[in-house]
Amino acid sequence: MSETTPTTPTPDQSAAADAERPHTGHGFGRVLVAVYGLLALAATGRSILQITEYFDRAPVPFLLSAVAALIYLVATYGLARGDRTSVRLATIALTIELAGVLVVGTWSVVDPAAFPEKTVWSHFGAGYGYVPLLLPIVGLWWIRRTARATAAADEAAPRR
Repeated sequence: MSETTPTTPTPDQSAAADAERPHTGHGFGRVLVAVYGLLALAATGRSILQITEYFDRAPVPFLLSAVAALIYLVATYGLARGDRTSVRLATIALTIELAGVLVVGTWSVVDPAAFPEKTVWSHFGAGYGYVPLLLPIVGLWWIRRTARATAAADEAAPRR
């Protein structure tokens, strides 16, 4: 006779199942987290230098660089953690980042006098090889891809 009642997974089985689930910080996500972390460090260093040494030259652009650095830190954290709340936080950060790059990039091209010094997002991130423009697009794509994979894994998983 077979028993039809579901068994409760052991903590080891639950941990193994969680490790196999798609995660924003696994696979390609590790590269994404590393690039975001590097950009966060670069933007933070640049903004600290700009604000402490040259603030009077271009206060608004330099403060925008500091905001960009903060957003990169939040995105790095959210992507690395990968839990539902962190991914939502990363999604918000990446969306704000993309909007910021587009707005500041356009502003710096239309009114170059407003950006007498280069910042992370000025000229669409040209000083960083346009990585600030491409990275939020790639990040949002990755979040969407892992969300779909997570939903598929949840559907395929046996009910507990």
